[in-house]
Amino acid sequence: MLDRSTPKTGKIWKKVALEFNYDNRVMTHKFLVSPIGQHSTILGIKWLEQEQPEIDWSLQQLSFPIPHSESTHIVQEEEADKNPLEGIPPQYHSFAKVFGEEEFNKLPPHRSYNIEIELTKEGPLNSPLYSMTDAESVTLKQWLEDKLKAGKIRPSKSPISSTVMFVPKKDRSCQLVVDYCKLNNRSKKNVYPLPRPDNLMSKLRGAKLFTKLDLRWGYNNVRVKEGNKWKITFRTKYGLFETLVMPFGLSGAPGAF
Repeated sequence: MLDRSTPKTGKIWKKVALEFNYDNRVMTHKFLVSPIGQHSTILGIKWLEQEQPEIDWSLQQLSFPIPHSESTHIVQEEEADKNPLEGIPPQYHSFAKVFGEEEFNKLPPHRSYNIEIELTKEGPLNSPLYSMTDAESVTLKQWLEDKLKAGKIRPSKSPISSTVMFVPKKDRSCQLVVDYCKLNNRSKKNVYPLPRPDNLMSKLRGAKLFTKLDLRWGYNNVRVKEGNKWKITFRTKYGLFETLVMPFGLSGAPGAF
């Protein structure tokens, strides 16, 4: 046996088909019932051939790749918003498409102000994987699928990577973030002057019109400069991915924005 013990009876008792779950995946396989020491179950070559898991031998971790989207067809189509211009001032009707989800999901073009990450010569860059609950793993997989579909990230083979984790929010929910601490420690700082809060507040006196920016989506409108994407690769239990748009957490992001 695997633990070098001898089976009590020296034979296989039964052959059964069992259904079980692993990594949010339901599987059915046939097992031979026999004393196997301290181990409850052994998943052998046939299981590996059928399920095709991804194995990281250095970290001794096993996971399953994100499945490709299944083909679909439209059964019924209707307008989600019967009056999409409602609430938009008439002078901005010609720009109505920028408020839609379709326009948001488009990958922005490369521009002269694409963000660039310049590295110093010393210091580590790779970070270990953090543990996650089953619920966090489901959220992570869904987040990856959404970002891949929107074209904001893509699989990577970078030699360096940061790791992802969940941080609690005030409403007791959790926010998925990439821990770029090690990358930031090895990045040349962007000292572009940021506006002083007190100067900004003084300009509010007597103002009647105000502009509100969603920085989360604003950052996603800045592309990563060609040749720099491998530097902001992040690792997950489902593989390596690199970001095509400027993410939160980079020390040079505020100045670049």
